[in-house]
Amino acid sequence: MCLRVCCSAMANIKTEDEIILFEREMKEFWTKLKSIYGTEQINQTLALRDSCKESVKALSEKWSKKLKEGDLMIDKIQEYSNEILQQSQRISENQEHLTEIKSNLNQEEEQKEDLTDSIQELKEELMKKKEIISSKNKATKERMERLCKSKVLFEERLGLEIRRIHNEQLQFIFRHIDHKDPDKPYVFTLSINEQGDYEVTSCTPPLDCIAELQLKVRETNNFSAFVANIRKAFTALSYKQSAQN
Repeated sequence: MCLRVCCSAMANIKTEDEIILFEREMKEFWTKLKSIYGTEQINQTLALRDSCKESVKALSEKWSKKLKEGDLMIDKIQEYSNEILQQSQRISENQEHLTEIKSNLNQEEEQKEDLTDSIQELKEELMKKKEIISSKNKATKERMERLCKSKVLFEERLGLEIRRIHNEQLQFIFRHIDHKDPDKPYVFTLSINEQGDYEVTSCTPPLDCIAELQLKVRETNNFSAFVANIRKAFTALSYKQSAQN
């Protein structure tokens, strides 16, 4: 430990001696320099040095200012670049939004056209149905008129009474069939269905041949023969029942 302290002390002493020696040598140098060049020349050199220092200082300040302005300009350019980038992003987003809106408008236009076509088709279909219904109603009306015109003839010759009942149906009532009871009614009800065909909706008493007679009148459209055949069937049924009794 003591050895370390001694060595450190010696090192410090050596450093101080070197500094003293350096200062002495510098003084001797300046003394020799003054003796060689003279004081005036040294002052000129110092003035030139100071002038150079001032020039360097002014130039440094100028370039420092330029550098600061350049940094500000770079910051400003960077700021403008960021702003342009943001605007570009907003423009891109708006463009996508406009594209979406345009696509939706195109879809709505297509849907509108489809709806218009559907409405037109429905109108045409409705007109056709109206024409069909009108035609059927006309045919039904004509048939009903023919039936009514035949009423007197049937009543006089066949002992038949025709009544118009609910749902535009006609009820045919035959009498003078049963010799034991001339006033006994034999009845069937007739309508015209949606297809415009004759349809027997009820028959009292029931006849086994009613379906066959109904099919025949649809094929021939001979209504008078149809009514006459039903009367014949009621008459045959009456004879059969009388024979059984």
